[in-house]
Amino acid sequence: MKTLCMDSAHKHLIFVLLEDGNVVASLAQECWKRQSETLFPALIALMEEAHWKADDIDEVVITDGPGSYTGVRIAMTVAKVLCTRKHIPLYCISTLQLYAGMHPHTFVMLDARSSRAYTALLDEGKFLLDEGIMTLDEVKAYLKDKDVRVVGETELIDLAHEDVDFVENFQALRPLARRIDNVHTLTPRYLKENDAYLVK
Repeated sequence: MKTLCMDSAHKHLIFVLLEDGNVVASLAQECWKRQSETLFPALIALMEEAHWKADDIDEVVITDGPGSYTGVRIAMTVAKVLCTRKHIPLYCISTLQLYAGMHPHTFVMLDARSSRAYTALLDEGKFLLDEGIMTLDEVKAYLKDKDVRVVGETELIDLAHEDVDFVENFQALRPLARRIDNVHTLTPRYLKENDAYLVK
């Protein structure tokens, strides 16, 4: 089983090629607002490195948000076209799940602009606190006296940054990905305040 995993929802462009659950090749690089121009050359190079062809792919896993209005759509559009053309299944995980991975008690925060953050609390890939948008003051108040790992754009609240292993997280989260029954109806999830990325 050959699986193509993709994320372009936030600041990074991430590809993971899995074969029977094992990582064959991967790429995770920061390219804020350059995902669209970088995606195809990077994916082609990675496929060549793995000696894969497009017809070899058996399934696709992507993140469906929350994230950048344009960013979420980039990987999603490629995935929808590929899965429709090849009649292969498409699966999704949350962008915040990808940041948390399978670690216990992990709070994720990503910049949603205007002193706000996309947030969630997860435990081994499952949500303890649903995705939402908090002000940075609300994030600080929520985290006060909580013994949790905090990842994402922690510098927004003056916490030390912890690197995230996106490749390991995609691999570990694959069993939790939800299958999309109708690829054509899949839309990005921007949460209720879908203008969050449109204002600075």
